[in-house]
Amino acid sequence: MKRVLLARIVVLFVACVCAADFAFAQEAAPAYAITHAKIFTLAGAPIEDGILVIRDGKIAAVGTNVDVPAGAQVIDGKGLEVYPGLFDPVTQIGLSEIAAVSATVDTTETGLFNPDAVAADAVLPSSEHIPVTRAAGITEVLAVPDSGGFDSRGSRNILGGQASAIHLSGWTINDMLIKKSVAMVLDWPKIETRSFDYATFTRKTKPFAEAKQEYDKQVNELSDWLDNARHYAQAWGHGGPAEYQRDLKLEALVPVVRGELPVLVFAQRARDIRSAVEFCDKQKLKMILAGGAEAYKVKELLRSKNVPVVLQPTLTLPLDEDDPYDRSLTEPAELAEARVKIAFGSFDNSFARRLGQQAANAVAYGLPYEEALKAVTLYPAQIFGLADQIGTLESGKIANVIVTNGDPLELTTDVRYLFIKGQLTPTDNKHKALYEKYLNRPAAK
Repeated sequence: MKRVLLARIVVLFVACVCAADFAFAQEAAPAYAITHAKIFTLAGAPIEDGILVIRDGKIAAVGTNVDVPAGAQVIDGKGLEVYPGLFDPVTQIGLSEIAAVSATVDTTETGLFNPDAVAADAVLPSSEHIPVTRAAGITEVLAVPDSGGFDSRGSRNILGGQASAIHLSGWTINDMLIKKSVAMVLDWPKIETRSFDYATFTRKTKPFAEAKQEYDKQVNELSDWLDNARHYAQAWGHGGPAEYQRDLKLEALVPVVRGELPVLVFAQRARDIRSAVEFCDKQKLKMILAGGAEAYKVKELLRSKNVPVVLQPTLTLPLDEDDPYDRSLTEPAELAEARVKIAFGSFDNSFARRLGQQAANAVAYGLPYEEALKAVTLYPAQIFGLADQIGTLESGKIANVIVTNGDPLELTTDVRYLFIKGQLTPTDNKHKALYEKYLNRPAAK
């Protein structure tokens, strides 16, 4: 009895100490005030000589007549500009470290249908790509399984899993997580008569009829998965486990067939995009298009069905040799003019840090500047249902903020201060360390 009582006393003591430490940590969390800066809230007109206050990880106030809290760390922003942190909505951040080393790549699972795979479960918080990317002003990304891109090893799924929204700062994935599941990834099947064998580095060809048969089979399999998920959803929650056999893959698809979780569909060709839109419309799925190299050819369909597009990098070669050299550069303006909501994504790790410049390239080819800026901040947040937390500088939103010496879409602009979840975050990274190391190497004798 005495041992039990002693154990209870010890547990109570530890709990009290932990609670006190937590309370102290909450009280000790610093507040910040950025003063005399030009603030681009993206929720209204820019604020000249404004003040932005950060407290408890959130934006506490923003405007011209704002009181600076006592004890707040003040940053003089005279001559500087303040923006929401940039948002890269299609990356492999945390899922791939060195593309050529398979042991460091966790972007795909075995098999064609893996709806239960969640990107957050595989993210590596200590990835060297993270500090490099956030130093460019990117404060949050979507880690997307099976997203292709420059760092892809060529293997693809049909249902690749669930994309996760993460902050680019934190010791653990729980520290980094914004939302564990924001979209189901679907690599739309293609009629491929030519393929590349990565094992032998040779091209293979097959008859069109055979390729079409494989395509139809995959689409039918996808339909079967969704039909089974609907039947599963009807049984789920009615009766105990003995009433039905639990299936984690079908369980993961229930929010999709209920319209609660969008489908991020990877497709490039106009034919594939049209087929994907018709399929999602028939299945009553909420679709977001990723890639969309020929989205301009079906822009009216995308607008009529309210399908937003996450565009691949603008500095990408055209799909066909007869296409204009600047096809990927002019497409964003064409889609925006057709009132199709767009965002820009890097689709990999290696060039995620150049997200702002990809948007700037489109400005040079007709995209309005404000649309380009929103396409890497507000619009991806809206597209993936996160605009109530991030994307603009408004009171109550998460304080993901960058302070720069100029336009964040310009290559020559420096990020002077970076806040993630209201914490002043260093911009040190491996690239910077190597630059300084070799800049200061001793002269040859």
